[in-house]
Amino acid sequence: MKSNKKVFLLGPAHPFRGGIADTQNQLAQNLKLLGYQVFVYTFTKQYPNFFFPGKTQFSDEQPPNAIKIERKIHSYKPTNWNKVAQTINAEKPDTVIFRYWSPVLAPCWAGIARNLGKEIKKIGLIDNWKPHEKKPWDSLLTRIFYKQMNGFATLSSAVGLQIESTLPNSPVWKGFHPIADNLPPAIPQEKARKILGWPENKKIVLFFGLVRKYKGLDLLITAFSKPPLNKSDVVLAIVGEAYESEKKYTEMIESLALKDRVLLDFNYATTEKARLVFSAADLVAQTYRNATQSGVTPLAYHFQVPLLVSDIPGLKTPVLEDSTGEICKIDPLEIAERLSFMFSGDVLTQCKSAFLNVKNKYHWRTFGKSLMAFINQI
Repeated sequence: MKSNKKVFLLGPAHPFRGGIADTQNQLAQNLKLLGYQVFVYTFTKQYPNFFFPGKTQFSDEQPPNAIKIERKIHSYKPTNWNKVAQTINAEKPDTVIFRYWSPVLAPCWAGIARNLGKEIKKIGLIDNWKPHEKKPWDSLLTRIFYKQMNGFATLSSAVGLQIESTLPNSPVWKGFHPIADNLPPAIPQEKARKILGWPENKKIVLFFGLVRKYKGLDLLITAFSKPPLNKSDVVLAIVGEAYESEKKYTEMIESLALKDRVLLDFNYATTEKARLVFSAADLVAQTYRNATQSGVTPLAYHFQVPLLVSDIPGLKTPVLEDSTGEICKIDPLEIAERLSFMFSGDVLTQCKSAFLNVKNKYHWRTFGKSLMAFINQI
């Protein structure tokens, strides 16, 4: 159904890189396909350079097709916020969707939102309601943000429940993390491993994505030194830019005598690199200490790679519902046992076949329709 409604999306988008920017691009494209007039505003400045832990905030990949992205928002310059709001007001949109993943953005989003016309619906699309790495001022900043919103949408039930516990009377739509519809197909495992220089005849467990303490990479590395995994020749591949000390992990690998069983690539993974490493892997491990969702899960779904995930709601829900992997406690010995179990019998084969039954469940088009239906009811 076509619509003349105007929707503004505020948040990271190309040329910024990362999972949130990628999903913002995808959301914009799919809302446009649904007939909405979509405006995407991203940052002129997202973080001060000293605040950003990575190597660069920007993508080398081509901009997404069919959408116009404008760099308008300076996240830490208050004089900019009213200008952005007035530019939005001039278009008379129905809805402005604020992408929220960190309390650091709260002053900027609140500064823009409070200057928007009262007739404009202000919706928070929430990636994280409670930060993974807590600070004393988080609750205050989050309150500054949510006081300006008319409703909230999420990419997981776990985040939705957190919002409802804070704001029991606010409209909340509990969504899901869609699978990107612009990803390239998998390639044969043998070919992918040859290109990467990975061993062709060993089982490979993949840890993928930004390396941060809450993601429990140290637990996964330690698991490779625990029985029964320590007696196997299973290999761990670590692919992702480190947002903490690389030395911490290289020293751990050496101290546990795992150097010959760990493949290290501490670089940000492009779309093509993601295709190669997921195609090459037998299993993806997400042994996170805490999480409310993960963009790694839909990548594993797209490339049909079974998952081992921690026993926390934000990760285990789709895996349990879809039978696409196994659940483990946040403990190296348990991780070692579950990985060994998954490599036994036909466990991986059964998980792979389960992907065929759910491939249509996580479409961006479905997400967009449901999101806008929720907003239209507010």
